[in-house]
Amino acid sequence: MPRILAKSDNLNELNKNFEQTPLQEPVFLNSVPKSGTHLIRNIMRMFVPVQQQYHDAFIQIPLLSQHLAAYAPSSPKLSWGHLLFSDDSAIALKPVNHILLVRDPYTWVLARARFFLSDTFQGNLEHLKGGNVSTEEILNMMIFGIHNKVPTMLEIYTHNCLSWLGTKVELIRYEDLLHAVKNLETEEAEDFFAELLGKCGIEEMPHDWQERVRIGSDRNQSGTARENLAGNTEELPNELPEMQKKLVNFAAPGLRDILGYA
Repeated sequence: MPRILAKSDNLNELNKNFEQTPLQEPVFLNSVPKSGTHLIRNIMRMFVPVQQQYHDAFIQIPLLSQHLAAYAPSSPKLSWGHLLFSDDSAIALKPVNHILLVRDPYTWVLARARFFLSDTFQGNLEHLKGGNVSTEEILNMMIFGIHNKVPTMLEIYTHNCLSWLGTKVELIRYEDLLHAVKNLETEEAEDFFAELLGKCGIEEMPHDWQERVRIGSDRNQSGTARENLAGNTEELPNELPEMQKKLVNFAAPGLRDILGYA
């Protein structure tokens, strides 16, 4: 199994600086991998009592049966993970406020490549590091996958995102979340976070919501934020090249459109 070597945070301690209202219903923060999972998780951790945060596991389908307690209505918890669509996961999440975070596939390709090339990720891709493949080749691997090693972009979005659409899941776009974080003084941001909290079953917006968001969104608290990745990934561009954009559209036609990016 791959390992992720990310630094820890002190958000549990900072959480104590705020008056917390107990959750009345369980909440699960689901996401497409490399779509801002730590950002939404860390923000929401500032609005929920630490004792109601499920830190036992980052829940994925192989671990689901061992962590069903995270979804128990009798003991509401805030939990998180990458839980793909299946019969077992649908049943487990039936009583849960289910949030699904997605990201524009164009920037997702870059984020995934940057993560896999970093020393924060340790798995079966070490041979790709150190300039052994070109930038364009690694980006194409993120789009089309690597045979018997890495799933395709379409497979990941299909099972972790598209299969959930049209159900009770609440879709959140990473770009909308990031925009609100960067513009906290606006009414637009207040409306965004009031809606997000409401989708999580938190109906009353705390008066100090901006400070909570600032602390939770602090990139120094995220071990997988771009600048906190170990190793050198500077060779990757800030924007996906035009050919790779065309390849994304070829590999997953209609994907950006159904997610609201086209």
